Amino acid sequence: MDPIEKYHQAAIRIMDSIIATERGKIKQAAGILADQVARGNLVHVFGSGGHSMMGAEEMFYRAGGLVPINPIFEPGYSLLFGALRSTAIERTPGMMSRVLKTYGLKAGEAIIIVNAYGINCGTIETAMEARQMSLTTIAVTSPQIALGLAPDHPSRHPSGQNLHEIVDLYINSYVPMGDAVVDLDDYPQRVSSISTIANAFVLESLMAETIDVLVRRGVDPPVWKSANAPGGDEHNKQYIARYSGVIKHL
Repeated sequence: MDPIEKYHQAAIRIMDSIIATERGKIKQAAGILADQVARGNLVHVFGSGGHSMMGAEEMFYRAGGLVPINPIFEPGYSLLFGALRSTAIERTPGMMSRVLKTYGLKAGEAIIIVNAYGINCGTIETAMEARQMSLTTIAVTSPQIALGLAPDHPSRHPSGQNLHEIVDLYINSYVPMGDAVVDLDDYPQRVSSISTIANAFVLESLMAETIDVLVRRGVDPPVWKSANAPGGDEHNKQYIARYSGVIKHL
């Protein structure tokens, strides 16, 4: 089996595991999100790490995706401003409690927190702060990683808590320790990370299920069309007019 097929098989195994065990949780989360959209609320999403941030990007302003998604884009987490800086920021205590106050989170709303490891300061403090603000917390994370890391690992929040243990609902992304999934002959280290694919699979499955729930309830779901497809700009104008100034990064 060549490396391409090894990666393909690893991706299929993880997606099959998610479908086999997490379908019920995805449906439960979809019901929560559908309730929020039906009430006219925003759904907040935070990817707490340099690559986890792509989880928030995946859900936001995305063709075929829900419009009322409010991504929390703290620039310090972005690799655009430095990879080592991103790692340092995600390990900095006390930061996210301040950042979240600038995003208009309200009691009764929901937030999705995306992070495979589920242990760093940004991740844990976001969950803790959101719960204190009476938001419903949903995580996309990999408990097997969190439980496999030592309590004194330098990436951990000082409390030692794990994301999947402190949120209202978590969806297992089945990302393995170290993220990489391909074993090569004559090379000691695994290569090719899988977390972005696993996160996107969960999030897009959640998006499809949420929109389907809304349709079955008789609610017309606000969904983006691609701005690059015919009629996209015209379709999206109504949502841009409605949510400009409401969604921080629109």
